[in-house]
Amino acid sequence: MSTLFPNAQEAYFGPDAEGFYGPYGGRFVPETVMPALIELTAAYKEAREDEAFAAELTDLYVNYVGRETPLYSAKRLAEAVGLGRVLLKREDLCHTGAHKINNTLGQCLLAKRMGKKRVIAETGAGQHGVATATTAALMGLECAVFMGVEDIRRQSLNVYKMRLLGAEVIPVDEGSGTLANAVTAALRHWVERVEDTFYVLGSAVGPHPYPLMVRDFQSVIGNEIIAQLAEKNIGHVDAVCACVGGGSNAIGTFYPFVSAGAQFADTELVGAEAAGKGLDTGETGASLTLGSPGIMHGFYSYLLQDEAGNPLEAYSISAGLDYPGVGPEHAFFKDEGFVRYEPVSDTEALKAFELLTLTEGIIPAIESSHALALLPGLAEKYGPQATVVVTLSGRGDKDIDIVREAGLGGE
Repeated sequence: MSTLFPNAQEAYFGPDAEGFYGPYGGRFVPETVMPALIELTAAYKEAREDEAFAAELTDLYVNYVGRETPLYSAKRLAEAVGLGRVLLKREDLCHTGAHKINNTLGQCLLAKRMGKKRVIAETGAGQHGVATATTAALMGLECAVFMGVEDIRRQSLNVYKMRLLGAEVIPVDEGSGTLANAVTAALRHWVERVEDTFYVLGSAVGPHPYPLMVRDFQSVIGNEIIAQLAEKNIGHVDAVCACVGGGSNAIGTFYPFVSAGAQFADTELVGAEAAGKGLDTGETGASLTLGSPGIMHGFYSYLLQDEAGNPLEAYSISAGLDYPGVGPEHAFFKDEGFVRYEPVSDTEALKAFELLTLTEGIIPAIESSHALALLPGLAEKYGPQATVVVTLSGRGDKDIDIVREAGLGGE
């Protein structure tokens, strides 16, 4: 049986048939969208049970993406933060430079299976946009990517890559011109072109079945970590960390550990969300720390909202984390105590970015740097012999202008 998807022996399944993780998730969309979601749900259920689909995806993971990605022991970083061992899950070494392609390959294979000729996507940091454009080129699909104008300014290198790969980049100038506005525009466009267009959603958000699909395709991260720990004869891990915006790399990291049940009961799972300029500044993306349950983009979860239930603008130095909500399974994990979520400020993330760069010669994405920023606190909590795994979700080439503006590198 394929190891890509959950099996009957797992302790936690989620979601139920209607796409709810406890009270979170679901499909809160206009009636006009429901037929498309029902069609997508049925098509994914069929593909999920088809071993040929899993085999084709596994072949692409191995021969196109370059999986499995290493679980690298960062010895100088461990010494610098006061831990016994830091293991980096190197998703930055995936083809296109981030974990996003794990999901776009799965969704675009499904699009072809459904007979769709055109795909659309939203993107914040540009990593999901590049991954979708790459996969569309590979599979001969027409591609359009919605991106906020502020994110286009911050991530110009990825915009250029998308266009090189043949994708149309559609600027979104509504609201703050960031990820949340791009998701809204993409959903609106999908409703208008649903007959020939497949929406490749990049994070673990949106109406059912998107959070489930993204989790399944990204769970290759956590499954590989567990297998690699066994290969290295590492019997105990004190903590596993990942950054959380919408939450795609984090859910792919955490879900296999949660579903393993007792095997990792004494391993703490920690998600790093964007505190931005500080929790008390009003310029933050910490929806799990400061938010409350509400509805946005067709699903129910924690979100930053005003008293009338309108989403607030989120902020982070990281274009991939300034989303005012979070995937519904993360909301469930928070309430159930499966995962602890901790806010990390821009300043802390930049410090972690610089430390990994100088100690290991690895330039991380600013998104991933939020997870790295948790290490000193975990060293204080678990002591100098502790072992911590961090999912390094992407590389930092795209962020060079941002860190230069922040004063790193001596300029």
